[in-house]
Amino acid sequence: MNQLNSAFTLFLSLLVEAIPFLLMGVLLSGALLIFVDERKLIAILPKNPLLGALAGSLLGFMFPVCECGNVPVARRLISQGAPISVAVSFLLAAPTINPVVIWATWTAFRDQPEIVILRVLLSLGIAIIVSMVFSTQKDLRVILQPNIALALPLPKVNVGGVPVGTFFLGEDRSQPLDLGAYSYAMSKPKSLADRLNLLLDNTLAEMRELGAILVMGSAIAAIIQVWVPRDIILGLGQGSVSSIIAMMLLAAIVSICSTVDAFFALSFAATFTGGSLLAFLVFGPTIDLKAIGLILTIFQRRTVVYLFLLVAQLTFLSCLFINFQIR
Repeated sequence: MNQLNSAFTLFLSLLVEAIPFLLMGVLLSGALLIFVDERKLIAILPKNPLLGALAGSLLGFMFPVCECGNVPVARRLISQGAPISVAVSFLLAAPTINPVVIWATWTAFRDQPEIVILRVLLSLGIAIIVSMVFSTQKDLRVILQPNIALALPLPKVNVGGVPVGTFFLGEDRSQPLDLGAYSYAMSKPKSLADRLNLLLDNTLAEMRELGAILVMGSAIAAIIQVWVPRDIILGLGQGSVSSIIAMMLLAAIVSICSTVDAFFALSFAATFTGGSLLAFLVFGPTIDLKAIGLILTIFQRRTVVYLFLLVAQLTFLSCLFINFQIR
């Protein structure tokens, strides 16, 4: 009974902590939909994969959302036709590279400024590498959920009528790709009142979809956190390899919002290696049980598994290098 009470308390704390940031992301996504001229937005985004990755990562500094609020914004960027490198780098970097999280990390690790600097650098580096890998995928529709794929802009057509854009795997490439019936098109209302009403409708729709997934993920995270013995994790804290693996698993299980995870990591500072603390701070905002369900609203399951494995490998190797450097 005590375990159930603890799990319910953790569930509520995760939910209360995450919902405001999810709402912030949904509102920002709706604002992009209603108030921003999509053609101008896409026009100013770099098409070069590296520059796009840098731009997407730094967008998080202007739009401070955590790992709950970045998903709807990334969804909207993709559906607007933004380069995949911009959307993926924003998805991975925004929860860490924003002034709120940097300030919170500095407050927690004031005596260890290298933790703050390395957290930002590692998060930025991993986001850029992963987004550049994703930018090599020419046919985005095969890695996206169907509703997001159908929202992509129509492929460009040359003089002969043959699309220059991408195709689904297995399609007859000799025939034009016809998405006219499914293309995303919505004329923006002119009056402010109409725009605000549309913003409200969009916010409610996305909160119903993403909020339900967030509730489920928070419940799973709370249940697992109660049944994982903390003593076992603490016993692994001094190994160069085991400490990193333990903190990465802990980050995925506890699913703490990136705005407060530095204070949680600080409680392990005396028993865990510096590299493992960074693994928690870098891996946690990207991969946790809450985020899995939310990211699945953008990408196909195989793509999400690939994304998580790639981030996990890069985090592990970089933090292992830091552990050996510290020693």
